[in-house]
Amino acid sequence: MGVRTFKGGIHPFDGKKFTRDLPIREVLPKGELVFPLSQHIGAPAQPIVKKGDTVLKGQKIAESGGFVSSPIFSSVSGVVKTIEPRRVATGDLVNSIIIESDDNFTEVEYEKVEDFNKLSNEEIINRIKEAGVVGMGGAGFPTHVKLSPKDPDKIEYIIANCAECEPYLTSDYRRMLENTDELIGGMKIILKLFKNAKGILGIEDNKLEAIEKIHDIVKKDDRLEVCQLITKYPQGGERQLIFASTGRKINSKMLPADAGCIVDNVETIIAIYRAVTKGCPVIKRIATVSGNAVKNPGNYLYSIGTSYKQIIEAAGGFVVEPEKIVSGGPMMGFSMFSLDIPMTKTSSSILCFKEDVVSKVETRACINCGRCVEACPEQLIPSRLHKFADQGREEKFIKWNGLECIECGSCTYVCPSRRQVAQSIKTMKKNLIAKKRKK
Repeated sequence: MGVRTFKGGIHPFDGKKFTRDLPIREVLPKGELVFPLSQHIGAPAQPIVKKGDTVLKGQKIAESGGFVSSPIFSSVSGVVKTIEPRRVATGDLVNSIIIESDDNFTEVEYEKVEDFNKLSNEEIINRIKEAGVVGMGGAGFPTHVKLSPKDPDKIEYIIANCAECEPYLTSDYRRMLENTDELIGGMKIILKLFKNAKGILGIEDNKLEAIEKIHDIVKKDDRLEVCQLITKYPQGGERQLIFASTGRKINSKMLPADAGCIVDNVETIIAIYRAVTKGCPVIKRIATVSGNAVKNPGNYLYSIGTSYKQIIEAAGGFVVEPEKIVSGGPMMGFSMFSLDIPMTKTSSSILCFKEDVVSKVETRACINCGRCVEACPEQLIPSRLHKFADQGREEKFIKWNGLECIECGSCTYVCPSRRQVAQSIKTMKKNLIAKKRKK
């Protein structure tokens, strides 16, 4: 079991010591829960309930709005108060179903399956679709679509993204330790769909306890193996993970399936197992709550629709009012403007810091040191792309492969002049992609 990695990357302070050894704790929701109809990439879900309806925990409240879409389920029993636009973590107004919990948590009965091997591939895909499973590592791509490539026989690797390379985040690590059988079971379900594929669990070597535990379980299984990865950011990036574990490369014009790979993260694979074997829809997930402004950092199992505020209260509140609150990891997450925001299928963490260090940094002129080039996992020249982006030189930006940027933020992190390199590149990319769609 060799240790593998990719070229480039950085080694930021990982901050995992604050929560990695703390068992998962459940947070029971209360009061009003908000269910945005866009918790995934693709068409928004369509409501199938109305104001005044009584709903049960686990009941479908919104149907898929198309093939690339995903249904939404209530995580509590209660009454539908209204359907109206509400703010989400990105600041967007999204049409949402608001449910007042009755605190009884009366749940629907799920259709269990004793042996998933007796199900056809179509039945497995349908159970995943009907459970509302999406990419829960942050992307939110509907999983039933990802598991339906044009040519299933050409898929050679199913890769479990167990790297969890973002600083502070440890929710996947706790899942690997506390829900190991479900993770392995989920991998076996996916492998049933792809007869020519091998399963790889890519885990960074700062998670040795998880590596040893999972390796002991899969060592006698010819179709499963643990790939030990060097601890480095962004080791969990899709392209970097594929290269490190298989030696294959993809770019912005390709899907992992084009390289014979399918990648899913830990939370998604466990959701697949529960959807197929237990009939459970996605109504809960785990988030890491950490940072020096939080009283009781930890990993919390929350119900979809619960507000960020309730999760912070469950963590004991703040020891001091934070200057910075981040949804997601500190490298690729985004600043929060309010805690009265619903947590969704893709909400992986809340990080609260006493100081907003970034806003106090003084930016200086580029000194052409080349550190951003050394750090870039895509072997780009970020300083030059940053310049093109600031000058609005779209053709030059494209020519110098700016669209290949994965927006990991490594360039900004290593810049001695503290320039917002990744942010400029990300904005230019967003504008170019928007123009392309219009055409």
